[in-house]
Amino acid sequence: MWIGWLEFDILLGAVASLKQKRSVVRPIVAELRKRFAVSAAETGHLDLHRRAGIGVAVVAADAAHVTEVLDAAEHLVAARPEIELLSARRGLRRSDD
Repeated sequence: MWIGWLEFDILLGAVASLKQKRSVVRPIVAELRKRFAVSAAETGHLDLHRRAGIGVAVVAADAAHVTEVLDAAEHLVAARPEIELLSARRGLRRSDD
């Protein structure tokens, strides 16, 4: 079994409150979950209104599938016009590591 994850550090556009932040971040998280069948959540910068951290995790039988899903998820987030992707860190592990 292979486990992969992504950590996105995101700069939000013209967001002036935590409520507005949620209205930008929640649809991104929901789309990641729906489109790629991954676990996704807001994981960082919870108290800042112009920054967000989003974590994504996927489990599959082979490393190639995990890498393919993570690549597609990163592309989806990077293509969102209302945000700026500052960084994306990723990891890939085999379950017996």
